[in-house]
Amino acid sequence: MKKNTNLLKQFQEFYKQKPDEDIEAVIERFAIFGGKSFDIEYYLPIDELIEYEILEKYKYLHEDITELTDGRPLLHAILTGIALGDRRTHSAFKRARVSEKEGLEAVDELIKLNLVKLEKTKQKSTSWVDADKADDKLVFTSPFLRFWFAFVSPIFKGIKDGEFKEFKKRYENHKAEFTDYIFTQLSYELLKQNFTDDKIAEIGSYWNKDIEIDIYAKTVSGKTIVGTTKYTNSKMKKSELTKLQQMCKDANIEADIFVLVSKKGFSSELKSLKSDTLKLYTLKHFKTLVKTLKKP
Repeated sequence: MKKNTNLLKQFQEFYKQKPDEDIEAVIERFAIFGGKSFDIEYYLPIDELIEYEILEKYKYLHEDITELTDGRPLLHAILTGIALGDRRTHSAFKRARVSEKEGLEAVDELIKLNLVKLEKTKQKSTSWVDADKADDKLVFTSPFLRFWFAFVSPIFKGIKDGEFKEFKKRYENHKAEFTDYIFTQLSYELLKQNFTDDKIAEIGSYWNKDIEIDIYAKTVSGKTIVGTTKYTNSKMKKSELTKLQQMCKDANIEADIFVLVSKKGFSSELKSLKSDTLKLYTLKHFKTLVKTLKKP
């Protein structure tokens, strides 16, 4: 595993393997293999790629992961709890069936090992104080680690024996939401690069016990940016903007700029609303994350 925990740099390094590849294919592969320490056979279809690079090489990859975690079942249980849940510490501890005390001690260790990072909800105040005392969330430092603990580690016995049917079913049921999360994380980097006149000072997500907002940011001048990301095969409609506006109202957030990021673009009605206070981004904009890279 690579030690670099900066997602943008991981993405750029990953992109260098196949700089002519369609950006959608790069993102989908990055969500699985990002942070992996060796190049992949890019030409293979993604399902075959997973089987060839991960499932068939389980033994060697397992040894690498075990070296990172010292093979401790408690750490593996917490990491699995984070990987496919809502990433809140409380939820992860519940999934792992451990007490809060045990869980928090394990999280401290995982942070020291650079396997996860702590994320706090972004609040509406400029002080960024977690006023609602919402659960902290945990973020994997590499996409590959998240993939491993979501789809491989929990059902390792079958994979170890060369039986991949359970894995394929598990992955098929969750792959859309799985990639959507990485798409959101990369959207933060996209916005950092695109807000040049009034740079982004802080960016992350907002949540409380009732509401989840994908993007919540503050600019240097103090403007509030909120946004939604969608990694689906349908265009985003105006209803998504209406939903976002209602969530802001419910959370008492006064947004200066709304941002929508969509894999497949936007409806004509939504595009007609584009303005300085409503910014729309699609996959093509993600090319800016790698535009300065030189081909090998």
